[in-house]
Amino acid sequence: MNETQDIKEIIAENLLRFRTQANLTQAQLAELLNYSDKAVSKWERGESVPDIRVLIQIAGIYNITLDDLVSRPKEKEVKPVLHKRKKRLLITLLSFALVWFIATGIFVILCYVPQLEYEWLSFVAAALVSSIVLTVFSGVWGNRITNAITCSLILWSLAALLFTILYLFTPLTSLWLLFVAACPFEVLIILWFVFRKVK
Repeated sequence: MNETQDIKEIIAENLLRFRTQANLTQAQLAELLNYSDKAVSKWERGESVPDIRVLIQIAGIYNITLDDLVSRPKEKEVKPVLHKRKKRLLITLLSFALVWFIATGIFVILCYVPQLEYEWLSFVAAALVSSIVLTVFSGVWGNRITNAITCSLILWSLAALLFTILYLFTPLTSLWLLFVAACPFEVLIILWFVFRKVK
């Protein structure tokens, strides 16, 4: 057996062992790495080897060194940094909630302003702002599906905000056409994320 084949088998064995010890499925690991579970399966069967960047990322997930992944197996307990995904979700949800907390505060303050109507518009605006917040976090930590969903949320919350403002403050009619006009942009969002290059 040549040295290249030997190192592939060592890496494959270690990838399988550490994933099993961490109680992760191939699909869960793939999601953390933003790869497909088929790619993870190929790595663990020794059919291919992840590049060095991915190996470093995997070592970070399992809280081990890169050497642990590419060397002969040693008895080492894995303490995975699995909670990274939960922490990211918590940060995202807290940021989302903060937007609505601020919107509620603005709403309450505006309720005390005499002769001011439409204070509830703060919640309509919050839908757009929270969609932008979710898109930012999705761009950093998410995948193609979450990116597409959050971009769609921006589009439709913007359309809803424009509709509401124009309905309340202008004499324009047939405002429902705003939502019809948003449909081609939704199709473009879907096409963009469907045909983006897959790793």
